[in-house]
Amino acid sequence: MKPPIPYGTGDASFRAAGGQAGIFRLVDVFFDRMESDPRFETIWEMHPDDNDESRDKLARFLCGWLGGPKLYTEKYGAIGIPRVHAHLAITTPERDQWLTCMSESVAEQAFDEDFKTYLMEQLFVPAEAVRRRCEAQR
Repeated sequence: MKPPIPYGTGDASFRAAGGQAGIFRLVDVFFDRMESDPRFETIWEMHPDDNDESRDKLARFLCGWLGGPKLYTEKYGAIGIPRVHAHLAITTPERDQWLTCMSESVAEQAFDEDFKTYLMEQLFVPAEAVRRRCEAQR
């Protein structure tokens, strides 16, 4: 039996996340949790009242970021995650709220446990880059 392709190689992470359908499902769970759980009120308030576009942007970004089709670029153009968040007041508590909300959302998915761990380790990188950029703007 051929060993699996390591996460982060080609589209291995995209496939481990269930492809486009799995990623869009994860993002819906994430946004629903952020909206309904008072622990995440601070980061929820940073989003527009109509968050359909925010959901779409995150899901499309994650598809490409995880090695799948570049859906974000196709619809919205190029993105620099830290730059587009620079106007927000994101410090360590907000970063951690986002990561906690995402971690709890990832935990509910039917992903392999090793992929859940890998994904959260990888998501820390852009989350921290956003925090550093936002704090530098202050």
